[in-house]
Amino acid sequence: MRRKFDQSGIENLLQGETGGEPAASESRRTHSRTHGLIVNADDWGLNRETTDRTLDCFRCGAVSSVSAMVFMKDSERAAGIACEHRIDAGLHLNFTSSFLASRASSQLTAHQDRLSEYLLRNRFSQAMFHPGLVRSFEYVLSAQRDEFIRLYGREPERLDGHHHMHLCANVLFGGLLPPGTVVRRSFSFQPGEKSFVNRRYRQTIDWVLGRRHRLTDFFFSIQPLGTLDRLRRIFNLSRQYVVEMETHPQVPAEYEFLSGDGIRHIARDCAIAPRFEICPS
Repeated sequence: MRRKFDQSGIENLLQGETGGEPAASESRRTHSRTHGLIVNADDWGLNRETTDRTLDCFRCGAVSSVSAMVFMKDSERAAGIACEHRIDAGLHLNFTSSFLASRASSQLTAHQDRLSEYLLRNRFSQAMFHPGLVRSFEYVLSAQRDEFIRLYGREPERLDGHHHMHLCANVLFGGLLPPGTVVRRSFSFQPGEKSFVNRRYRQTIDWVLGRRHRLTDFFFSIQPLGTLDRLRRIFNLSRQYVVEMETHPQVPAEYEFLSGDGIRHIARDCAIAPRFEICPS
């Protein structure tokens, strides 16, 4: 049975209290797994350093899964490593950074340049549906899906986005993400971190996502690393809920935290999931 929540329930949980639960707009429990901490490393295949540092973190049990970029410098090698080490990989859709692999055609590059120019123009572009870019979004997304299939030998079962642009209006309201797939939700914020309007916008996005896709209960960034009490509260949520934590091991501070004793000291008896798992309802 799915739980119904209110915003005060979320705030109580994040403040370390018990008895509260996330709001229906904040969480759509579409899985049978009741709880768990998923540490997901973004930008797998971006370049050799990113891949190698992420692999180090995976080997020591600090990373559950990766989000793989295609048409990038190390995409080909990273796919081979993921298959060899059985690393759980989803597709990290990219609409904002240039494709650097020689396999990227001039046509794909031209479409990507148009998308990047629009999405990075200002902070409101992501929220505005651009009818003139419908074909470009469809083409670039389809090309990345096909390349992921070529590299990993299967359809991507999980999708998120570089700079979180999988949540932009053209992708979300254009219905470009395959229904039934696991899709990364909006960030979950602690009380006072964002305005009421901002939180309502994100809740609306999550509601739209939840109608077609499977979501975790919460999604956080590992940053800022300096506020350890925040991380402890987030890790404690994983005792009751499925929590995804985003990290970028190519960032030195995050790599040190993940590959050293930092994360194990904070997590304590909150076990890190061995893969990204959300079971169908």
